[in-house]
Amino acid sequence: MNQYDEKPRARSGNDDRTIYQHPLAYLLGLQGIALLRAFSGGYDREFTLARLREIRELLESPDALGAGIEARPITTSDGYDRWAPSYDDQPNQLLEIEQPIVREILDRLPVGVALDAACGTGRHAAYLASLGHTVIGVDSSPGMLALAREKVPQGEFHEADLHELPLADDSVDLVVCAIALVHLPDLEGPFGEFARVLRPGGHLVVSDQRGLIGDIGSAVTFDGPEGELGYIPVYIRLTSEYLAAALPLGFQVLGCEEPRVPSPLLDEEGRTIHDGERLPPQDPNEPPYTWALHAEAIEATNAAWRGKPSSIIWHFQLGTPKNA
Repeated sequence: MNQYDEKPRARSGNDDRTIYQHPLAYLLGLQGIALLRAFSGGYDREFTLARLREIRELLESPDALGAGIEARPITTSDGYDRWAPSYDDQPNQLLEIEQPIVREILDRLPVGVALDAACGTGRHAAYLASLGHTVIGVDSSPGMLALAREKVPQGEFHEADLHELPLADDSVDLVVCAIALVHLPDLEGPFGEFARVLRPGGHLVVSDQRGLIGDIGSAVTFDGPEGELGYIPVYIRLTSEYLAAALPLGFQVLGCEEPRVPSPLLDEEGRTIHDGERLPPQDPNEPPYTWALHAEAIEATNAAWRGKPSSIIWHFQLGTPKNA
């Protein structure tokens, strides 16, 4: 997800229902997490009373930042087609934290045939090509694929789903899948395809988004195909769910990292620590935008996000399936 581009909002992982997002609900949620941290000893009496005062002030004008919106699910392909023209132009903290760790893993691997599964605009595909790999990219969004082809003209790119990769069995040495499984309702299908196309001993590098709390992720909201407001579903998973999908297929864990978001997330003026930028205030006439709302409750935001992982990054190697 991009903190400065289309507007991420908190939600749980349901892909078949209309969601309702009220800016006050997000702010009160941050306050609630901050108060729970204070209650368990993370902050003092002064911090707690300040949060209670902020909550009273917020409740005095419940619609001051907007009256809330409803959005229906749209496909990942439709959403990312709309995102593609600006995807590479804006800062993206999630990718900025994830990318160096993934590249450090890739730097250690032998050169061969590499699949960038859900390649997006080709950021990892381009790096794989620079390392000397023969690159294949797969994505469901034609708009993202067009940009990937520009970045890696020597690559081979396909419009396809991760549940049905257009590759032969045992045909690649490396699979990279970055910040994509978060949009899929199951892991077993994609992991099964990764195992099918990988040669024995091949490597799988997976990164995925982590949520604020539990299964709370972000819904990236766009204008849908018919002009309605729509969102791309997000599924935030337990660490054990990746293992449950990977280990029975013969994948062995070579590494796992969960890099954290910067702490504090914002400075005293509401600017993000990692780039010093403060977003424009939330427009009451626009859908709620979490990164703009953060500046409305800086201390609560910093407390709620303190210590939270930004992503999870796995390095697997394909061995022998447990049921073989």
